Amino acid sequence: MAAKRPNVLFFFTDDQRYDTIRALGNREIHTPNLDKLAGRGTTFVNAYIMGGTSGAVCMPSRAMLHTGRTLFHIQDEGQGIAAEHVMMGEAFRRAGYETYGIGKWHNGRESYARSWTGGAEIFFGGMNDHWNVPAYDFDPTGKYDGELPYCPDAFHSNEVKHREADHIQAGRHSTDIFREAAVEFLKKRDGGKPFLLYVAFMAPHDPRTMPKRFMDMYDPAKIALPENFVPVHPFDTGHYGRDENLEATPRPAEAIKRHIAEYYAMITHLDDAVGKVLEALEETGEADNTIIVFAGDNGLAVGRHGLMGKQNNYDHSVHVPLIFAGPGVPEGERREALCYLIDIFPTLCGLTGVEKPETAEGMNLVPAMTEGAGTRDSLYFAFTNLHRAVRDDRYKLIEYVVAGQRHTQLFDLKNDIHETKDLSGDPEHGDDLRRLRDEMMRWREEIGDRREKEADFWRGLTW
Repeated sequence: MAAKRPNVLFFFTDDQRYDTIRALGNREIHTPNLDKLAGRGTTFVNAYIMGGTSGAVCMPSRAMLHTGRTLFHIQDEGQGIAAEHVMMGEAFRRAGYETYGIGKWHNGRESYARSWTGGAEIFFGGMNDHWNVPAYDFDPTGKYDGELPYCPDAFHSNEVKHREADHIQAGRHSTDIFREAAVEFLKKRDGGKPFLLYVAFMAPHDPRTMPKRFMDMYDPAKIALPENFVPVHPFDTGHYGRDENLEATPRPAEAIKRHIAEYYAMITHLDDAVGKVLEALEETGEADNTIIVFAGDNGLAVGRHGLMGKQNNYDHSVHVPLIFAGPGVPEGERREALCYLIDIFPTLCGLTGVEKPETAEGMNLVPAMTEGAGTRDSLYFAFTNLHRAVRDDRYKLIEYVVAGQRHTQLFDLKNDIHETKDLSGDPEHGDDLRRLRDEMMRWREEIGDRREKEADFWRGLTW
């Protein structure tokens, strides 16, 4: 009898920065379950997103994750996914897996229906009130057209509007709702097929609220300001949307400490949920045959470089956590190979024997895991028509074109991990600057960064 293919349990978080796991060096945060997961698996410490062509960076990030395609090869900004782009759920479904999606889905109803054979507590959108999540039950027809009436300003008006959902668990936090749905799936499934369980949390995306016991673990007064905290960014980045308006400018130091404490508390709540799902997996007897993935869709500034959001190419916004564990994955290892979230889909194909579709452009990271093999020599990043960046194994170049104004930054990531010392004007680094500019142009051609909607950047970039 042929051995059963391994299951996949995939945890995906929203706005979680790479340096928010205690075992990976952050001594202020409490993440005991993620620490254990890192100890029993392989962590890619240089995992990144490619950036975003929308201020809602998580939308293109998730489209890239599910298709394994690069930023300028997805459909538009990721609002939907082209029919010819085979998604992770589709590939596993075709291979005989039970595919089950829980939580946030930011890439349209049609693509959700293509991906999953089942699901629960489905939230279509970018963000919402964690305590009153408008959600759908799984609809095998894929319509998801239910609406719930509500009165948004009941004290002053009887106007009724409708929110897209068929139910709301009022007063229950999104993290707990999604965790319980995952546990229920694991306990009730019949075990006939291998499964791909995708649990997409809405946390730690704002509004940053969580059960009080997690907030009580953090005293804002004892939180250290990051080394790259400044009250105001040194020049105009061109984007001052909703995220940047979450705190006054100049950024007050004490307010930033409060934001960080809340951010950490949400992640500790997430960690607790991950632990409970892993406990349920153990109880099923399937743990030894289940590959576990933990990753985040993008990072977040929370006061770093005078910014609050993720609409930039600094490491705090494009550098994400990525942990694999389970059969075929070395235990207690870290890899410095440069990689993207688009590599997760091909890597899971490599670990499970599922055929990788031709439309997926990412790399299989299994050789990097098991043999320490290299991956890419550099990575490329973009944000709308405002910023472009490239990094190699040591240096990072960021170029800005904002309202016709040019800015350049060059950082030595080996000696300046917080990106605080701009070397772009230092003659000693002239060769590094020229090399990375050449690499930026090479990447531009390779991934097709030539769309008209981003053309203003390239028209303004001259050297």
